[in-house]
Amino acid sequence: MELQQNLIKLNQAFTTKEEAIRYCGRQLVQAGHVNEAYIEAMIERNQELSVYMGNFIAIPHGTDAAKKEVLSSGITIVQVPAGVNFGTEEAPKIATVLFGIAGVGDEHLDIIQKISIFCADVDNVVKLADAQSEDEVIALLNSVG
Repeated sequence: MELQQNLIKLNQAFTTKEEAIRYCGRQLVQAGHVNEAYIEAMIERNQELSVYMGNFIAIPHGTDAAKKEVLSSGITIVQVPAGVNFGTEEAPKIATVLFGIAGVGDEHLDIIQKISIFCADVDNVVKLADAQSEDEVIALLNSVG
């Protein structure tokens, strides 16, 4: 899947994980990948099972029931330099890079796998969090086999 430059957002800041998830969802709506209802499904999905993946990344996405709201596969990559807490105050889980995804059929599984492989190396996450341009983010992610 092609990464779209207009869906890469640098230097964002959020006070809550819900705000961060909604932001990712709005990017996908504005790009025409999902219907508005998908945003609530992303919030619901995180309540069922945290979208925090470790290594400072979170992958907000909708529930299986929300598949009907997906018009085309898409991904938004949101850089949050100050981080956003996907855990609790007692057990914080700070994400500095968010991958908001929507997939037609099983297409999103390939996306998640590619992200997981790249982000398994925390140095790669740091590079993404420090990237200074959309092109740099795309080049980093396209370096995955």
